[in-house]
Amino acid sequence: MYAVIETGGKQYRVTPGEAVQIETLPGEIGAQVEFNRVLAVIDGDNVKAGSAAEGAVVRGTITEHDRDKKTLVFKFKRKKQYKRTIGHRQNFTRVQINEIA
Repeated sequence: MYAVIETGGKQYRVTPGEAVQIETLPGEIGAQVEFNRVLAVIDGDNVKAGSAAEGAVVRGTITEHDRDKKTLVFKFKRKKQYKRTIGHRQNFTRVQINEIA
């Protein structure tokens, strides 16, 4: 059984017992989180999507707040002696999925 949820403008496929890394959520470590924006619930051959999955809720626990590894952005214009390097680290929250109801 798995579900497709939307949070932070992105869609994630989640299963119970899985830890998923998503956009930063407010809340302390150990706090319970509910995802009400469930796009689809798939249980074997039984598929609920769209308006049929509106009542579904995915519950999880916040396990970690951290920053991802650094991504380097390198700008370069040939023959002009122009080089710029910029780094970026994205914040994220790791959530342990408990149940799909």
